[in-house]
Amino acid sequence: MSGLLKSSIGRKFAMALSAFFLMFFLLQHFVINITSIFPDNGATFNELSHFMGTNPLVQYALQPVLIFGVVFHFVMGFVLELKNKNARQVKYAKNNGAANSTWMSRNMIYSGLAILAFIVLHFIDFWIPELNTKFIQGDWTGMHNGEYRYFHELQHKFVNPIRVAAYVIAFVFLALHLLHGFNSAFQSVGANNKYTRGLKTFSKIYAIGIPVGFIIIALFHHFNH
Repeated sequence: MSGLLKSSIGRKFAMALSAFFLMFFLLQHFVINITSIFPDNGATFNELSHFMGTNPLVQYALQPVLIFGVVFHFVMGFVLELKNKNARQVKYAKNNGAANSTWMSRNMIYSGLAILAFIVLHFIDFWIPELNTKFIQGDWTGMHNGEYRYFHELQHKFVNPIRVAAYVIAFVFLALHLLHGFNSAFQSVGANNKYTRGLKTFSKIYAIGIPVGFIIIALFHHFNH
């Protein structure tokens, strides 16, 4: 692994793999969360959340891998940004970076920082309280007053309009990040072939659809709490 990360191509390849892993997790996270707006008063969401929150494979195997993937992706992103910045120290008199790259590709570091800030907020809102409940208090039931607590906790988090606005802004940045990052990841693993057009179409649908879906979830619970 260390040998792979020593070369520019190797770092980009590793970055792409971590991106695919996180995009798969994001899709899975969205599929579960979208059930919270189903007209069953959170029953489906509660069942899925309880399964994910108590399944040993998820808790003790997949969750640590996810945390590692998040940390690795952001650290590698900053490393690549620094490498690229150093490589751009040699400037040409008539070089116009805007003419050769998109705004999104030139500002991935900023959208990444916005997403990182959101992840910290999300951990404070959901992940850390969940760890406290299960590992500190020792309560793995997922119950409160005889009912599953997941749905009500989710609704409560979206009462504050400032928090909802922060979530909406973060998902706009996520869409911008994904619009460039998805295609970049495919290019880094050499997926430039006859399916390229289809992959670009799929990446746009994913990059816009998933963040918009999360925005809908936040707004739905804010206006229906």
